[in-house]
Amino acid sequence: MFLLMLTGVEPEPWVAGFRRALPELEIRVWPDPGPPEAVAYALLWLQPHGLLGRFTGLKAVFSFGAGVDRILADPSIRPDIPIVRLIDPGLTTGMVEYVVHRVLHYHRRIPDYEAMQRRHDWRELEQPLPEDRTIGFLGLGVLGTACAQALAGLGFDVAGWSRTPKRLPGIECLHGETGFDALLARSDIVVALLPSTAETRGILGARAFARMKQGARFINVGRGSLVVDDDLLAALDRGHLAGATLDVFQVEPLAADHRFWSHPLVSVTPHVAAYSQPKTVVRTVSEQIRGFEAGRGLPHVVDRARGY
Repeated sequence: MFLLMLTGVEPEPWVAGFRRALPELEIRVWPDPGPPEAVAYALLWLQPHGLLGRFTGLKAVFSFGAGVDRILADPSIRPDIPIVRLIDPGLTTGMVEYVVHRVLHYHRRIPDYEAMQRRHDWRELEQPLPEDRTIGFLGLGVLGTACAQALAGLGFDVAGWSRTPKRLPGIECLHGETGFDALLARSDIVVALLPSTAETRGILGARAFARMKQGARFINVGRGSLVVDDDLLAALDRGHLAGATLDVFQVEPLAADHRFWSHPLVSVTPHVAAYSQPKTVVRTVSEQIRGFEAGRGLPHVVDRARGY
């Protein structure tokens, strides 16, 4: 049996897709899982905590999105159950589109032109070349690498930081504490695409924002837990940072009275940078299940000690 636990997601297209792709499995939707011991696989998004331990026949769980921190936080899941990250072409394409769009929005000085429009101010502003604009990526996993390569292909000076050393053609790769500070200091636009782990929670606070260039922009499409909200607001309020695009937040949905909604330098989107699409996710997960049933290993299994 294959259980879909997709809180806040319309289940019908997913049920129909998996029934076509995996006719040998009964597809059930939470909160109607059927006999708990019969659930062999589960696809999860914002699943209720403490329930996974009920499914004694579980063989593997699959994340509906790129992040797995909510699954890892469930104390009931057995340590021997593989947790599979979603590495999906549709998810990657969506993230690349979003990040490239927001970088170009800042690069082409669209916020300045929008402000000029409100003043009826007709002027041409100086426009740097892409090669004179440094885009720094915090996180060079599958999504970070794809976004970095896309922007390098447009001629931008691209650098990236990761926990361990990496090598990517055309991208300066930094690592460690020294590399983290160096990336912040040289970047005109900083894009955060790190997972939420014990090491990364709160990594973008007052110290990090102070090390960014005067007038830099910040884009967070990783996890909300990376950012200390008050420290980001302080950096924007004092004019050290010139703008922020935020798609992920400490608490979601974002509280109606949070200052991010109304801050003139902040753009808010509701966790939509990379959206899981039935057309590609059903194919990806179904192929993984079939391979596993045929005796092949699962790809992209989470290292629980590292948190991703």
